[in-house]
Amino acid sequence: MSTKVTKELVNPRSIVVVGASDDTTKPGGALVRNIVEGGFKGNLYTVNPKADEIQGIKCYRQVEDLPQVDLAVLAIASKFAEHTVEVLAKEKGTKAFIIISAGFGEESHEGKELELRIVKTIEENGACLIGPNCTGIFTPYHHSIFSQPFSEPSPKGVDFITGSGATGCFIMDIGKQQGLHFNHCWAVGNSAQLGIEDILEYHDEVFNPETSSKVIMLYIENIKQPQKLLKHAKSLIAKGCKIVAVKAGSSAAGSRAASSHTGALATDDVAVDALFRKAGIVRCYGREELCTVAAIFTYPRFEGNNIAIITHAGGPAVMLTDALSKCGMNIPKIEGKVAEELLSKLFAGSSVANPIDFLATGTPEQLGTIIETVDKQMPEIDAMCVIFGTPGLVPNYDAYNVIHEKINTCTKPIFPILPSTLVAGDEVKDFVSKGHTYFPDETVFGNAVSRIVATPSPATEEDLIKIDTEKIRKIIDTCDNGYIDVKKINELFDVAGISHYNDISSDNEQEVVDFANKVGYPVVMKVVGPVHKSDVGGVSLNVKDEESVRKEFRRLIKIKDTYAVQCYHMYFGTEIYIGSIRTPMFGHQVLCGLGGIFIEVLKDVRSNLAPIGVKEAKEMIKSLKGYKIIQGVRGQEGVNEDLYADQIARVSALVQAAPEIAEMDLNPLLGTMDNIVAVDARIRIEK
Repeated sequence: MSTKVTKELVNPRSIVVVGASDDTTKPGGALVRNIVEGGFKGNLYTVNPKADEIQGIKCYRQVEDLPQVDLAVLAIASKFAEHTVEVLAKEKGTKAFIIISAGFGEESHEGKELELRIVKTIEENGACLIGPNCTGIFTPYHHSIFSQPFSEPSPKGVDFITGSGATGCFIMDIGKQQGLHFNHCWAVGNSAQLGIEDILEYHDEVFNPETSSKVIMLYIENIKQPQKLLKHAKSLIAKGCKIVAVKAGSSAAGSRAASSHTGALATDDVAVDALFRKAGIVRCYGREELCTVAAIFTYPRFEGNNIAIITHAGGPAVMLTDALSKCGMNIPKIEGKVAEELLSKLFAGSSVANPIDFLATGTPEQLGTIIETVDKQMPEIDAMCVIFGTPGLVPNYDAYNVIHEKINTCTKPIFPILPSTLVAGDEVKDFVSKGHTYFPDETVFGNAVSRIVATPSPATEEDLIKIDTEKIRKIIDTCDNGYIDVKKINELFDVAGISHYNDISSDNEQEVVDFANKVGYPVVMKVVGPVHKSDVGGVSLNVKDEESVRKEFRRLIKIKDTYAVQCYHMYFGTEIYIGSIRTPMFGHQVLCGLGGIFIEVLKDVRSNLAPIGVKEAKEMIKSLKGYKIIQGVRGQEGVNEDLYADQIARVSALVQAAPEIAEMDLNPLLGTMDNIVAVDARIRIEK
């Protein structure tokens, strides 16, 4: 069945509020008030069995008495919802429903069954549903929502999709204070039918570069369709939109126990990070940060990273300098003839070195001069941050009018940081009323910039590696569930182009000795059988001669659960790691990082979702905290990043060709500038 947004949900010709009330402290009353005050131009009906008129609007005693109606908003007890939906969907041609009421799947199994029956009725009649258990929605055409605040649409407005109505209210409260306008707000509640991904799809399909919002905010509690989210986020961003999101529930408490390093590291939250990076979504971790990133997005995009900080207060400028510098922004020293001329126009004691500090006694006229000089005579500067507050001695209207004027006339973006939101509250409101957003805290602003800078562009699939899927399938078809033997692993690796050692696994001492003599010393010897080889003393490194091979073979073969001894030439290099795990929701994650024991100690890994091309793989490597080790430090040879990225992309191609691979660990691989070799690998099949 379709889960598309219908036109009647967005722009209905008629709306009925079932459970309407004269009491605006109740959802049914607030809904009617908001629809009326929101300027809805169609026919508005109300239903309440105890009234003939609600807020001056004719009231019907039962839904059976209604005329045809496009959109129904239900604010009634859940036990009455099913009959109401049936009448409206089957008899009144209603094609869109918003169920405000609680008492459904969020409360009980019976509630979930009721929810499913309602969805079935709605879908069989070609309609759509928001909710239940939600606060409602508003669009440019109607405000079918019981919460406040809501605002008039604006060319600079944002679209907001939230999984929690209450949290959505709190986010909008912050955003409105900072000057954000909201063109759409969708509180999807239980998402019994339409969820966040479906609403994002709608915005993608109707996107108009001339009229649509260029910023989308998301508050997500559950991701139900990650591939759909990825597809439409990438599409919207490619069309010129920017997306910022909070995904709640990021603690490690939700991670599961697993039998491999990859399983332990690849939590759902790691997958969310990977999904957002792949899509180009800026991830935030709080309401204030979410609104700040969205507000930054309402300003013109600028190229380069050279920032001028203009202030009349030294402390905030220092904190902003620190925050911006940490994310790679540059606060370049300003000097030379232009700087000297600017300094001559300011009071004694001022500084133009950057931050440009024109003192607490500085005037609005001086502020205008500084901004104009930076804009017109300092080509090395890409954008400006203006910090201007007040201790309350004089009003700030003149200074904020200067900022307002310069934002509208200067060619370089100006980000206003106005910290005196209480003392200069009226002045800030006046500034916002002129169509601007602002930032009350310089450090929150700086951290938000860092979130934006750290988010890559959406991933492309132009450089995916192709492997022989048919050959991979033939090998997988011969594998049973569980961990497969080394021979099968090597067969898969040979087809996928994953570099590995030549080895032997045998319970025959002489076969192992002959192999060691053939490949050359030193060799590595390991038990075959026990899952965690190191824990049982089942690994021998740097075995240098035949006598030592025989001695180690006899020791290893006696270890519990061992049925053979593996032997291969000992390679040298930096220990690195590649892993993959299949998750029910996100598909295959592929991870990379420093390998060996460091993966357990440092947990310095980066994750991405397959498919992964070589370019994406390189970005994963460069984002590692231990990247300098990959590059080579203190005279130690580094790792060939091109080869490393190639091997990551080949692991991605392998798990795409063989989705039966539930977990894979290549740990460690030994990397040099000339070669990368997997010296230990485990693959678990789950068909």
